[in-house]
Amino acid sequence: MVQVRDDSGTVDPWRRRARRTPRQMPLWQELPLLLIVAFCLAVLIRTFLLQAFFIPSGSMEDTLLIGDRVLVNKVVYDVRDPARGEVVVFRGTDRWVAQESAGPPPDLAGKVTRTLGDLVGVSRPGEKDFIKRVIGVPGDRVRCCDAQGRVLVNDIPLDEPYVARDSPLDVPPNPRECRSRRFDEVVVPSNQIFVMGDHRLVSQDARCQGPVPIDNVVGRAFMVVWPSQRWATLPVPETFAQLSRPAVASTTPVEPTPTGGVVLVVPMTGLMSVLARSGRSLWPRRRRLHP
Repeated sequence: MVQVRDDSGTVDPWRRRARRTPRQMPLWQELPLLLIVAFCLAVLIRTFLLQAFFIPSGSMEDTLLIGDRVLVNKVVYDVRDPARGEVVVFRGTDRWVAQESAGPPPDLAGKVTRTLGDLVGVSRPGEKDFIKRVIGVPGDRVRCCDAQGRVLVNDIPLDEPYVARDSPLDVPPNPRECRSRRFDEVVVPSNQIFVMGDHRLVSQDARCQGPVPIDNVVGRAFMVVWPSQRWATLPVPETFAQLSRPAVASTTPVEPTPTGGVVLVVPMTGLMSVLARSGRSLWPRRRRLHP
């Protein structure tokens, strides 16, 4: 061992200590620490920024299929309101009833697995969450149908190639059921949106369950992330570009954002103010999307 001596010939303990190589943490200690850090980061991202949602029904076919997982931007509507044509996840009101019945209660292992999956955003969503497409925003007049059987917004017909299976025209309209394609004109109230599923034949939506408060919107679904062969973005269809601005101004101005845009960097002070305005808690309830 080389000893460092000063002019007097004595060993300098400070220099000798500085030359020592720092000890590395053993792998058995480092690995659990890395897992804990990764888990905490996943929980923070899932709570404040992004969350993956499982699609359990066919109400958005063929845009979204059963078993798809979509990525939802949870902060975009804290700075603006939903826009026509966007696919949104929202909490249903008392009028919105899920079609699917609850499965058998899970055992202890199932509960633990679901809780951990929910914390990182990979489990099935809760019981009162739905996913639909925004058709009308506050002040819009929505009705169906014109001579070609198309939905009209502010008397402008929509060309909807994403609707593969539409409701029949020969079924009389019923405000309590979504079986008919036809429905009377609805003026979308302030601070609410009119939503419909892309699979109109089976979708239970605003035609019979009423508009949805903007405050109930969880976020915008902007990308299919699983399965890998289904990877795709969820852009706004071109037909919505022809619509004029709503007759009643919404609570905040709607500004276009790039398709599938995600806010990944948020200052902590701004994030805290956003959370205070939205009233979101750190541990949201488990969510399950319904038709």
